Amino acid sequence: MAVVNGDEAGVPEGAQSRPISSIVIITAVQSQALPLAEKFQLVEDAALSAEGFPWVRYSGVYKNLCLNVIWLGKDLALGTAGGLKSKGATIGDVFLPSHVAFHDRRNPLPVCDLYCIGTRQAFSTPDLLKELNLKAGKLSTGNSLDICPQDEKLITANDAAVKDMEGAAIAYVADLLKIPIIFIKAVSYIVHDEKPDSDNYLKNLMGGSVALDEAVVRAIEFTNGKRLSEL
Repeated sequence: MAVVNGDEAGVPEGAQSRPISSIVIITAVQSQALPLAEKFQLVEDAALSAEGFPWVRYSGVYKNLCLNVIWLGKDLALGTAGGLKSKGATIGDVFLPSHVAFHDRRNPLPVCDLYCIGTRQAFSTPDLLKELNLKAGKLSTGNSLDICPQDEKLITANDAAVKDMEGAAIAYVADLLKIPIIFIKAVSYIVHDEKPDSDNYLKNLMGGSVALDEAVVRAIEFTNGKRLSEL
């Protein structure tokens, strides 16, 4: 979930004192986008589909917020994630990651190694974390659902509690545009559980999506009328 209004750097002085006016929620699973669109009575923007873009946008106004839900039309999910049992993650847990980094971009050359990992910090929201009673942790991103031994080493090095397939890429774009970003990740499978990750993912996806939608709705309600500095 990305809150669009300005951040701590790269915006005019005093921007953090303005009430949040717009929220963009990015998801790639229709089953996660539609409940939010229905809950907040958002309308589909047919123009995007007509122009050949693969994603779908639902938009509207809720209370004091302009809401946008972007469904990417792919089979990746911004929202559900794999959880690391070693970090205390269980199915249905919802995390508010503080940092995100890549675990499958590898280049051992000096400087290049740090660029490939690309660690970035999410916007700090201590009050939101407390109000929603979410779990804290770090997020690691890679291009595959399963992980190879090299990925596993970097996930450990990233100190990640959850892993996904898109978070770090979205954080990179948000950083370029100076947009504060907040990740809300629901655990839909446990990494390296007894069954293959793909089986666990499909089995628990619906439960994870429900937990995610509930957390996002509560986050929107909490954000309404507040400033970035009040999150």
